[in-house]
Amino acid sequence: MASTEFGVLAEGLTKRYKRMTALDAVDLAVPEGTVCGLLGPNGAGKTTAVRILSTLLRADAGRAMVAGYDVVREPGEVRHRIGLTGQAPAVDEILTGRENLAMWGRLYHLSPGTARRRADELLARFGLEDAAGRRVKHYSGGMRRRLDLAASFILAPRVLFLDEPTTGLDPRNRNEVWNAVRSLVAGGTTVLLTTQYLDEADQLAGQIVVLDSGRVIADDSPDRLKSRIGGERLDVVVRDGADLSEAARLLAGLTGASPERDEDTRRVHVPVDDRIAALTAAVRAFQDAGVEIEDVALRRPTLDEVFLRLTGQSTEGQSAEEGSAAGGSAEGRAGTAGDRDEEVAV
Repeated sequence: MASTEFGVLAEGLTKRYKRMTALDAVDLAVPEGTVCGLLGPNGAGKTTAVRILSTLLRADAGRAMVAGYDVVREPGEVRHRIGLTGQAPAVDEILTGRENLAMWGRLYHLSPGTARRRADELLARFGLEDAAGRRVKHYSGGMRRRLDLAASFILAPRVLFLDEPTTGLDPRNRNEVWNAVRSLVAGGTTVLLTTQYLDEADQLAGQIVVLDSGRVIADDSPDRLKSRIGGERLDVVVRDGADLSEAARLLAGLTGASPERDEDTRRVHVPVDDRIAALTAAVRAFQDAGVEIEDVALRRPTLDEVFLRLTGQSTEGQSAEEGSAAGGSAEGRAGTAGDRDEEVAV
């Protein structure tokens, strides 16, 4: 067994389908007890990577260790130590929350008493005690998602794979899932998260890995990735579009940088070093020049802007990848298809 300094460690993972390369020598190192956001356009290889790491698919080259075990040589050990939650909750709507978790416990070969006790522990941990006796069909979307996460924790996995965990949820339910994930990580769980919501990755992940055409094109913290496209920027909206050129000229003179303009929104922005001094000087300069300002703010680049700069694509309008790894934990929920080698969506 290898060192468990990393919850997930992959070197040179490669997967090909006929004339297409889904993964091209991908390296990945996720320290224990952290969240790694795995991002990329549709078809970038995210789902293929998750399937390989969760033993559902075999790579053509390279190696991977999950929870300290080799996914090819020790797939059974890996499955006993991972959870896998897909895009659609894998819970039975006819059963109650408690009955669902007890059922999963029995599927994992726990005794009836142990399964019931574990169900009650997880209901409390995920804030579902009050709804334990209600049928799942009466749960909200966020409650179902939390129950699905709880089912992934029947055997307290050391590594949890979350594939688009909040797709289709409203902001309140997304926050509920985020809080549940933070609680799991605080307890030492390693999480590999794929998501089309970059604010979600920004909120949860300390490490961002961006895939594009099967290759890793970025691997860093969210803050350092944002710094690649510049630090904080001064963002100004003028009241009259005719003043946009004058506003840009004033900002260029104050900062020594070349401002960017958007005629449609009457907006001009420029990178700044000393944020407070730049803001104060800009407001004074606009007042002296008689340029009326509708809005002025300091802001940092967003992860969406980083993603667009790196991949040349926006996440807006992306749909979930087809063939997402279906929900669950290890042997029970993910199935026992560890050695299958089939064509799947990337």
